[in-house]
Order: sequence, then C-alpha cells, then structure tokens
Amino acid sequence: MIRVTLLYPQDPSKKFDFDYVQNNHLPMVQRLLGPMGLQSAAMDKGISTADPNAPAPYVALNHLVFNTVKEVHQAFITHGSEIMSDVKNYTEITPQIQISEIVG
Repeated sequence: MIRVTLLYPQDPSKKFDFDYVQNNHLPMVQRLLGPMGLQSAAMDKGISTADPNAPAPYVALNHLVFNTVKEVHQAFITHGSEIMSDVKNYTEITPQIQISEIVG
C-alpha cells in the first residue's frame, strides 16, 4: 500500500479551514480519485509535540492511500491540478507532499 501525505506547516498567520477540508475538499478528492484507486482519505489536526505546551509542527496532515505508486501518479496526472487548485479555498499554506510505502 502507498500513502500520500500532504503536510501543512504550522503558521499562525495563515488560516486553515478544517470544516472546508472535511466537508468539501476530501469528498471531492474521493469522488475524483476513488475510481483511480484511492482506498481512503483522511485528515489529522495537529495538537502538540511531545511537549504538551509546544504547538505541533504541522497544523494538518492529509493522507491518501492507494494500492500502487502507479495509481498515485496516474491519479495526480489526471486530477492533480484540479485538486491542488482547491487548496486556496481552505488555506494559504503550501503543503509539503510525501509519497511513502506503508510497511507496518
């Protein structure tokens, strides 16, 4: 299994609309990428580091799970620009993107 993680670095000066992601963005991602192999889509909201008084380094992480890297690349070639153009509707933060193999 392959996980695509979009990491949104913490920046108190920039908005992040969790409701928009949950109610609009992730459903759109599922609608577009589901037929292309997307198995699941989820969002994490950063709380803190190991120090409960320190803010999390990322305000949010979005996770997309596919069966293969080939599915990931084909899905983003086909729908990536549409999906990424929606980011401006919930944040000004540019996400960092990592593609990983799930090993455990």
